Amino acid sequence: MRDFSQDHYWLSINTATVRKQWPLDRIIDECARRGIRAISPWRDQVAAVGIDPVAKQLKAHGMGLSGYCRGGFFPAADAPGRQAALDDNRRAIDEAKMLNAPCLVLVVGALPGALAGKPQYKDMARARSEVHDGIAASLEYARAVGMPLAIEPLHPMQAAERACVNTLEHALDLCDELDPECTRMLGVALDIYHVWWDPKLEQQIARAGAGPQGHQSSRLLAYHVCDWLAPTRDLLNDRGMMGDGVVELKKIRGWVEQAGYQGFSEAEIFSELDWWQRPGEEVLDTCIARHKSSV
Repeated sequence: MRDFSQDHYWLSINTATVRKQWPLDRIIDECARRGIRAISPWRDQVAAVGIDPVAKQLKAHGMGLSGYCRGGFFPAADAPGRQAALDDNRRAIDEAKMLNAPCLVLVVGALPGALAGKPQYKDMARARSEVHDGIAASLEYARAVGMPLAIEPLHPMQAAERACVNTLEHALDLCDELDPECTRMLGVALDIYHVWWDPKLEQQIARAGAGPQGHQSSRLLAYHVCDWLAPTRDLLNDRGMMGDGVVELKKIRGWVEQAGYQGFSEAEIFSELDWWQRPGEEVLDTCIARHKSSV
């Protein structure tokens, strides 16, 4: 396993971590000032600054991306809604390509309307079918432009509103079905917050590294770190800083690296009650320190 204790060479910052403190252009400058080599920005943050200025700023700092957030949300109540989702995912793929992202992260969606408290249907099997078809259609375009897609399984608490793919096993089943040759165009984004609890986690991480039918090509395209607080005060926006919770972060990273992943550990912390209330400088400096001591 790689030694992170001496530097933060493999630390990336998901820009949601300091989204309440700064706009994206300031986040990029502050990361560059600290020698952080990569970020994973969100589409709304990019749109607020402009994709061309963001691309130029990244290039000027010699900074890369560890992912781009996010595509997905495929299910809809009707055919026009599903087509609108596909069109939006095509735009997201194009944006990821313009920013030289290694992958577009997919939060696949679930019951349409549930996020606003008004689900338009309750059929989870239908939602999962629409997710399958949406990924398949988006993958066709993603292959054409060379942008890998990374399915992010979300914790079951978010199965109704945000993602009906809730285990790494389910995400890998989709990958094996839609990309049986394991071409590295479809894989997974493994977010500790969503998967740490899974009794099959070690087994499925090993499966992701082996690929289907013995293909030695890892499905692990992105790795997100934070911690799970006990108790958790808000299930969406009370993520812990690495080392402050109950997750065995180093053990899991060992499994991930044994499965062939050698990329960034991307700090992604939604924290309405704590870290979003602190100065952005403190948040980034703490991410660096905890990357060395706890990740």
